[in-house]
Amino acid sequence: MEGGCFCGNVRYEITGKVARVVNCHCTMCRRTSGAPFVTWLIVPVGGFQYLQGQPSLLKSSEKGSRYFCSSCGTPIACTNLDHKAYVDVTLGSLDDPDNFAPDGEFYEDTRLGWVEKAEG
Repeated sequence: MEGGCFCGNVRYEITGKVARVVNCHCTMCRRTSGAPFVTWLIVPVGGFQYLQGQPSLLKSSEKGSRYFCSSCGTPIACTNLDHKAYVDVTLGSLDDPDNFAPDGEFYEDTRLGWVEKAEG
């Protein structure tokens, strides 16, 4: 499956099996996306590669790095030293995101009060 940013400068491919699909409610995800939460596909690092362009890096924490298109700002991926074998890919940047539904929630303690938990 493939995906990319809004302007098309960054394109990627996922060939590995999706380990999980989760909604993250942490404050960093909210602030870096401008959304109430971010839905991530968690895939093995070896099953993810950029096909076109290189995203810019935002070191969002001591352990976390976020990747985004420097032209249009689309958040693409996130890596974390706590789970080095995986890369988190934004569901919304997929060409066909409707094939995936969240199977879990992260950082529910900071979920906004009006956001309902995903069922699935």
